[in-house]
Amino acid sequence: MTFSQVTPKNKATLITTSEQALNVARELAQVFRTTSAQRDRQRELPFKPLEALFASGLGAITVPAAFGGAAVPTAVLAKVISLLSEADAAIGQIPQNHFYALEVLRVNGSEAQQQRFYQEVLAGVHLGNALAEFSSPAAHHRFTSVLAKGDAYQLNGRKFYATGALFADRIPAAARDAEGKEQLVFVPRFQAGVSVIDDWSGFGQRTTGSGTVTFDAVQVNADDIVPFQRAFERPTTVGPFAQIMHAAIDYGIARAAFSDMLNFINTRARPWPDSGVAQANDDPLIIDRVGQLAADLQAAEALLDEAGDAIDFAQKDPQAESVAAASIQVACARAWTTERALEAANLLFELSGTRAALAEHNFDRHWRNARTHTLHDPVRWKYPIIGNYVLNGVLPPRRGTL
Repeated sequence: MTFSQVTPKNKATLITTSEQALNVARELAQVFRTTSAQRDRQRELPFKPLEALFASGLGAITVPAAFGGAAVPTAVLAKVISLLSEADAAIGQIPQNHFYALEVLRVNGSEAQQQRFYQEVLAGVHLGNALAEFSSPAAHHRFTSVLAKGDAYQLNGRKFYATGALFADRIPAAARDAEGKEQLVFVPRFQAGVSVIDDWSGFGQRTTGSGTVTFDAVQVNADDIVPFQRAFERPTTVGPFAQIMHAAIDYGIARAAFSDMLNFINTRARPWPDSGVAQANDDPLIIDRVGQLAADLQAAEALLDEAGDAIDFAQKDPQAESVAAASIQVACARAWTTERALEAANLLFELSGTRAALAEHNFDRHWRNARTHTLHDPVRWKYPIIGNYVLNGVLPPRRGTL
């Protein structure tokens, strides 16, 4: 059996610099923003916007320079994700697992696998995901298997929370081999036996396609199987790299809520009678709260930049201490952006008043998106790990969920 080959729907443009990546992200965000509320309201899946995103070359910006990619700094990737998430939180979330799979490939893939999959991604291939399982007793448990079958392998299992799989060209799937070791299988989306079911019913992030994927006796080649578990058996940046993108998504959601709040206060909100002012934007209590949140959001951006730098440092020298420091930096950023996203989505209504609750504005999507996305890897488990590291020097666990 020869290895699988996947071609994208559209040939991608090659992005070569960080500046170009950010400019493309800003241009796409401007387009995506105009119909974001409509997509959420009607649960209109973003097939066309995602085709445009991957055709733009943004999907390949982390490909190493040795393989023809831009290899942008992690802080730049976080900015790209936050720009897209501010425009449309679902579109911002969908590429997260794409870049996560590319990081696993960088860390654990063979040179031949890297060459092949990176070339696909440079051409515009979109990677989805099939990692989590709905019926397992804990989030990190997997029952999906990839076992030898003749001269190939057979993949069997059922996944959920498969964000992006519905739109993807390949679906990297977590599965256990005969020894119980976890592998990442880069499955072609339209391989026989692969079914992607649009059954995501979350009240937020409604258009991420985060539903079910089933694998029924799917034939895969050994060349499509990349070691997964080994990424956490030694110090690597796979965990913090995954988490900084989640933090960037939350920051983007917070920025979207903040922007809508400013516009509404300036154009639609009415002052409270006791304020003694004629316009809501002159209300001293509103001004104070807006200023506090503006400062908090600026701090969030700085935390993302610092976390990105820490990841880049650890990628160059992945030792236990450097990876731990990166993980803690990212955990701080993630905890902060989680709270700021929820705060901004709430403050939008508190300061804008009852008019902001009208369905015609669909401002509740910001809260729904923030509340849904921040359920990933809860903050309540991050603060004790940060504290134990700072106070006692205890290194954090190596996981993709810190």
